[in-house]
Amino acid sequence: MAEAIQRKLQSELEKYQQMQKDVNKSMSARQKLEAQLTENNIVKEELDLLDSQNTVYKLIGPVLVKQDLEEAKATVGKRLEYINGEIQRYETLLKEMERKSEQHREVLAGLQQEFQRAQGLAAGKAQ
Repeated sequence: MAEAIQRKLQSELEKYQQMQKDVNKSMSARQKLEAQLTENNIVKEELDLLDSQNTVYKLIGPVLVKQDLEEAKATVGKRLEYINGEIQRYETLLKEMERKSEQHREVLAGLQQEFQRAQGLAAGKAQ
């Protein structure tokens, strides 16, 4: 009986470890999005300081190409919307992963107790 519980415990532990890896990947992706958000907010602030007489250039590959100020502001605005949407998506995903992770922890704790009881019973019978 203890062997069956141990196998189930090992299986649940592997699922839990995979879940933790997924959480770490999602957190890393979210951090990258936060960095992009900060960078794009700085760009937006800089563009807001300019007037129509200023020249704006966009880097395309190795070449700087002249770009209309309003077009540049619109592009940065859309990028900020997209990044904020992705951050919200990762927030939701991480909350769901945390909920599942907590369920896995509870299952693992229950299986560990069950395994310890089974070992205790086996030790009691062996005496």
